[in-house]
Amino acid sequence: MSTDTDTDTDSDTGSHCSTPDSDGEVAEDIAIVAFERKMDTAENIVDGIGDRYESIDVLEYHGDVFAEYWGEYDCFVGLMASGIAMRKTAPLLDDKWDDPAVVVVDEELTWAIPLTGGHHGANQVADDLASMGAVPAMTTASEAAGKQGVEERAKGLDAHVVNGDSTVATNLAVLDEELGPVARLDGPKAVLVGDDVTVLKRNEEDGVVLGTGSVSGATKAQFLDAWESVLDDTDYDLDDVEFVATGTRKEEEEGLLAAADELGLGVVSFEREVLEDHEGPTPSKSKELIGWPGISEASAIAGGRENELLVEKERYDDAVTVAVGR
Repeated sequence: MSTDTDTDTDSDTGSHCSTPDSDGEVAEDIAIVAFERKMDTAENIVDGIGDRYESIDVLEYHGDVFAEYWGEYDCFVGLMASGIAMRKTAPLLDDKWDDPAVVVVDEELTWAIPLTGGHHGANQVADDLASMGAVPAMTTASEAAGKQGVEERAKGLDAHVVNGDSTVATNLAVLDEELGPVARLDGPKAVLVGDDVTVLKRNEEDGVVLGTGSVSGATKAQFLDAWESVLDDTDYDLDDVEFVATGTRKEEEEGLLAAADELGLGVVSFEREVLEDHEGPTPSKSKELIGWPGISEASAIAGGRENELLVEKERYDDAVTVAVGR
């Protein structure tokens, strides 16, 4: 019935079905596969999380249902025992960057278990099911350790991974806290990289960057209000924001990180030397006091695709400064 991937395996490098996949496509279509007796639960899931996806269908289980619809959906939610889903999908698996994600959930919505494609849809679906009471059982190493893998960083930056095999090495570096921030390189340039360098490419050709500074302890609400307000007089809105940019001295601000997380935005932090090369026009006391250029304008310029300042810095609630770059 229709109502409309892990260390070197899926368990460790394999995100919301709105995560860009390796080809830059946006994965938004999921299918719930359920036995006839579990259709009420399937419909409850549709009602509970359906508005988070482009489409969500319910398929009645039969022995070849996964094979029949393989490749038509970005994520399968198996409302069934994990063993059934594993046996039926294992022969279909080919490439974690192309295979649909698979997550299973029990009829009581107690557990949501990503089986394959953890970083490619299953983890985020499991997180979404948590809003209905299910406990997401993450086994991908970075999530289990509470760290942000490179696929999640790509999602936050509205980018996609070009060379998927590299993520084994770079996600291990994430676990060891050795990766550091995503480096930014604007072309035209020729770049020679090794197999342990993950290359991210932006999905959109147009968008803006929110350069952000703040006083210590600024709240999530203050950041959200400032970001929304600064865009009011532009032709852009929050959906057009590629990421939030700041300086490394502000990269641990809890309010900033919480606000960015709520909006699904990545945070890119620039070293002082980078910001000095992209200093904005508005004088800043921080340069006199601590030797840093004004963070909001400099990070907006450094982060923008054209290194252009669209909106000079504005201060909100005496707590947050924001500039817009592109």
